[in-house]
This record gives sequence, C-alpha cells and structure tokens, in this order.
Amino acid sequence: MLPYAAYLRVYEPVTAFPEPARTLWTAYADSRRRPRGMQALSVEHRDAKRRLVASPPVVVPERESGDAYVRRSQDMLYICPWETRLRSWQSFSRFREETSARMAASYIPAPVMRRVEESFEAWKQAGRPLRSHIMSSTWHVPPVWFAPFAAHERSLTLGMPQSAEHRGSGPATAAVTRTLIYVTAMAGARARVEAALPYTADGRSGLAAGQLETLARWLAGFHPHALVELDYGGLVHLLDDAFLRADESVAEVGVALAAIARGEVELATAMHRRLLARWRLVRALESAN
Repeated sequence: MLPYAAYLRVYEPVTAFPEPARTLWTAYADSRRRPRGMQALSVEHRDAKRRLVASPPVVVPERESGDAYVRRSQDMLYICPWETRLRSWQSFSRFREETSARMAASYIPAPVMRRVEESFEAWKQAGRPLRSHIMSSTWHVPPVWFAPFAAHERSLTLGMPQSAEHRGSGPATAAVTRTLIYVTAMAGARARVEAALPYTADGRSGLAAGQLETLARWLAGFHPHALVELDYGGLVHLLDDAFLRADESVAEVGVALAAIARGEVELATAMHRRLLARWRLVRALESAN
C-alpha cells in the first residue's frame, strides 16, 4: 500500500541539466532496469521504509538518489530527479519544527538527530541547492496546488488500463491501474498562478496568499519549458471511484477565480465551500479509528 500522499512534481528537459548529469539522465531514461510507472513510486516508498526500520533509523541517506521520474513528450525527454537525500533533510527539518524534543527522541535517537542536523547545515553552508523537484502532502492536496492547472489537463484512470478515462498529456507516473493526475506546461502553470495572486488576499478564492506566493517562487526556479505534474499518489486508494470521478477541484478553483474577477461573489463562495467540504472529508481520515 502506497503512503496516503499527493505529489507536485516538476520535470525539466534533459537539456536543462549540466554535464555530466545530462548524459547520465539520458542513459538512465533508456535503461531497462530503472523503475517505471507504479513501480517507481513503490520503490521509492520501499527504500524509505527500509531506512526507517533500521537500527538506528537512517533518517537521511548517505548519498543522493540516482533515480528519477521520466516523461517523454514531443520528442523531448523530461526528468524529475527523486532527490531523496535533499527531501529527507527537508522533511526532517519540518518534523523537528512540529514535534517536541521529547516526542522526537522517541522516534529518532538524539545522536542521529545531531548528525542529520550537522550534515544538513554543512550542505547549506557549502551553497548547495535547496530547491527539490518534488513537493509532497500527506492526507490531502493543498488547495493552492490546483491553481497551476486547467480542468482539461485531468487524467483519471480507474481499474485496468482499458477502462481508463484519459485526458491530458503523457502516461501516468504513479499506479498504472488507478491514478488521478494533471500535467501542464510550465508557462501555463506560472501564468495561472500569477493570475490568481491578486484574488487571494480576502480568502474568497479558498487559496492562501502566502502559500500561493511560495508556490510561484518555487515554479520560477525551474526551466521555462518544464512540465508540472499534480499526482494524487496514494490518495487514490483512500477514495472510491465515485469520489474520484466527481472530484473537479481544479475546475472549481478556476471557476472561483474567474467569478471573483467578474465580481460574482456568491459563485466564488459556493466553489470555495465545495472545495473545502470535499477535502475536509479526506483529511478527517487521518484521525479515523
């Protein structure tokens, strides 16, 4: 069972990577041994579990991952590196911020935490990159993640591939048999987020201004010809077919923003309430017995 998490990924053209990474990623994409489709997310999850059940737990791997998610579109190869080491550091930092020292020590021995903190500080002091190609969210999709996409970019697959409802570009990158994914070009993603920013101050759109600004800065750090993907990941295994078919969160955010621009406050409020009601039910499962 995959973790109940959703993912926002950026795939950059392989030509955007400097050498020797460009050559290495090109060879990797053609390798028969690289994990594909559902296998890729499962392998990433399996490796994480092995590290955490070790004694003591390996909170951050010693070396960066050499794996990536791969897409091909219009004769271009796109790469989204896993960057497991960097993302583990970032997740550990959030864990320390949100967890008391006593509680944290019950999960991770103090000497291990010190080593992780020292290694991450050394990484930062060396001026190494801190922007990863993947963001994740457990138990829900943050509302601001819907803003970069359009309704027609939705790709829903239920059951076996032959029963797929497919709209959008390229194959799914998570489970082959059950996915909900949106894919868009970086130019469109940036334009939609920038267009949404003026309408977030009063909260009527359902999007938090600060979070949308953070998302805009994150997208701005990548190649202008990259692809952006929203993957519901393991959340699809929490939700039944009827829920997934009826989930038009991207469309609702788009309608809310357009309604605010036209001064149609009631319509914007109605879309906001629909979005909150849907995801409130999903988030409640985190604490369900």
